[in-house]
Amino acid sequence: MQLTISTENPLEWLVKLANLAPVPLLHAQVMPVMAKAVLEAADKGVFKAAGAGPQTLDQLTETSGLNRKALGELLGLLTAMDYFTYKNEQFTLTPMARRFAFPDDPMSVHGMLVFNNRVAWSWLDHLGDYLQTGKGIHYHDTLSTEEWQYYQEAMVAATSTEAKEFGRRAPVPKTATRMLDIGGSHGQHSVALCKRLPALTSTILDLPPAIEKARPLLERQAMGNRVQYQPGNALTDDFGTDSYDIVLLSSLAHHFTPVQNQQVTDKVAKALRPGGVFIVNEFIRPETGSKPELIGSSTDLFYGLSSTAGNYSVAEIDSWQQQASLKKHKTIWYRTLPGRAMVVAKK
Repeated sequence: MQLTISTENPLEWLVKLANLAPVPLLHAQVMPVMAKAVLEAADKGVFKAAGAGPQTLDQLTETSGLNRKALGELLGLLTAMDYFTYKNEQFTLTPMARRFAFPDDPMSVHGMLVFNNRVAWSWLDHLGDYLQTGKGIHYHDTLSTEEWQYYQEAMVAATSTEAKEFGRRAPVPKTATRMLDIGGSHGQHSVALCKRLPALTSTILDLPPAIEKARPLLERQAMGNRVQYQPGNALTDDFGTDSYDIVLLSSLAHHFTPVQNQQVTDKVAKALRPGGVFIVNEFIRPETGSKPELIGSSTDLFYGLSSTAGNYSVAEIDSWQQQASLKKHKTIWYRTLPGRAMVVAKK
């Protein structure tokens, strides 16, 4: 999936073809406002207020408690962005917005929008320093208790769609009984596989602050003792020997350096039972010289800024697994999340 600037009539097509359209101006002036508009609409309850059905600007103003003039401007932009339709002087959420922006929908990414607005947006102020020094801000070391809560709700929102596809398509042994979910505090991937494999139980290894905030979110899944927590640190803890049929490292490799990822992979290889699988679940950095991919490339820069490393290519992940004497199994690209893949090795 590529987010592109498209033309709507022959004249615009000719302007673009003749390289007369100031594309950097659109990126620098228009798109930041679009992004912030969506974040603030979620954070200020605009999507929630609109969930009851078609409403006038006056009705939404009263429900949200926002300034009427400013809200009207926001709704005008969100209508142009296909979050609302406007008919008979009423604003109505589009099907896309009702599914993904309205907070009460099971597939909503509302939690991620609030986290990005209240926590992550300010990280972008450090991009210039990052480009000069190469040093990320390592946000896991600085999150407050409140920010950890936003973070966990964001992770649940970000993985709600992914976990369903993961549960259907992850290439795991049908007879698997034990899983280690490294850094999977919200538990959605573990829950998805446990629902698929009746004999499977999963242990989630994560940092204590993450577990504290994620436990209530996992309890809503009603998995009982089949999914349990183990406080710890993937970089320092031992995973055991011949203990697991499935080990998952999801959205964690981009926080580690190549050396750290190799150390973790070596421990995973030791912990896997014969025939077990190791799944690295990540956004993938496109290979040098390959077709540019916007989501993989943008998350690569964002993770580099906000954490330690950034995205890795499939070849790099393969190399950790093979160096740990695991056999390359397959790479499965998500259908619902462009640029994201499961890179799977087998013992």
